[in-house]
Amino acid sequence: MTALLVSLLVGLGIGIFLKILGLPVPVPHSFGGIMGLIGMFAGAELVVLICDRLGV
Repeated sequence: MTALLVSLLVGLGIGIFLKILGLPVPVPHSFGGIMGLIGMFAGAELVVLICDRLGV
């Protein structure tokens, strides 16, 4: 959970910094891209959860 919070804060800081400089922010502009990133994270966590439950 700490890593997620730190990632969010760093991303927020970089986004603010790039916007102040007038540079484009390198993020997916479509909702599909954002959902894809969330899906990849959720899938990776699901594998860890399943492996922990199975004792693998």
